[in-house]
Amino acid sequence: KAEIVLLGVKPQMVLPVLRGLGVALTDKLVVSFAAGIRIAQMEVVTPARIMRVLTNTPSAIGRAASAFASGPRATDQDREKIRRMFGAIGLVVEVDDEQIDAVTALAGSGPAFVYAMIEALARGGEKMGLNKQVSLQLAAQTALGATEMMITSGKSPEELIKMVVTPGGTTAAGLRVMEERSVAAAVADAVEAATKRGQEMARENL
Repeated sequence: KAEIVLLGVKPQMVLPVLRGLGVALTDKLVVSFAAGIRIAQMEVVTPARIMRVLTNTPSAIGRAASAFASGPRATDQDREKIRRMFGAIGLVVEVDDEQIDAVTALAGSGPAFVYAMIEALARGGEKMGLNKQVSLQLAAQTALGATEMMITSGKSPEELIKMVVTPGGTTAAGLRVMEERSVAAAVADAVEAATKRGQEMARENL
């Protein structure tokens, strides 16, 4: 009787599960959370309308970054339902199916990348003599405050950086080291690597 079926199985199980459900999915909207399984692949084995959704672990506290893609059978009403459903737990955007791999890397894997940056900030504080717990608390709150300031102000990261930096000051010295060590490039490369892995998974499941 359900109008929407949420499919949360491992990628290699998606197509077998859809085949097994067969005509029971006629006139149903199936929402898949699996990485690497394209909408076109799913539509071959089921009569259902198909959408894909990627969300992330901050959904547990209502701060998700989610994206959805819809297949040709999906309706405007389907899209609106998904917007409302995932909008209730945070930000939700619409993308093309082929962009889900990039979303998986940026938003899905992104929390781990952010945690790694927070941990690195905290280690820097420890190195300079701060207590481990205090250093971690300050690093986490700094990341939270900076993120909320960017979202609420509408300013770009570049504009906000300029608001913090004083020529010849402490922030400028730290940013210079980050540039020398190519920190920004490394983070961008991490997103690229995660995206490519998602694309590999899609090919493996053809």
